Amino acid sequence: MSDYDFLYDHQEETTTRFVCFVGNALHRFDLAIMTTTRYYGKKLVIDLQSGRSAVIGPDDLAEEGYLEHVFKINEEQAQELNEFLSQIIGSIHFTDI
Repeated sequence: MSDYDFLYDHQEETTTRFVCFVGNALHRFDLAIMTTTRYYGKKLVIDLQSGRSAVIGPDDLAEEGYLEHVFKINEEQAQELNEFLSQIIGSIHFTDI
């Protein structure tokens, strides 16, 4: 095995929710939403169709253009995704302190 300079190497049990839905814009979302103790309570959201992912919290959902940029979707699709994620993305908890 090669020598690596690890910044961290951490394993933990996580909870993953798999969800598929179609919004009014007729865009299909296939998502894996991972809850972990890392990322200050934010959730890791993975678009299973494109392979794009982001660590998302309520502050990210409030940022204009964030979902469009990260997931390479249009404004209407991003609005539908934001409406869905707003229901499941909770508040940020600082568990690393």
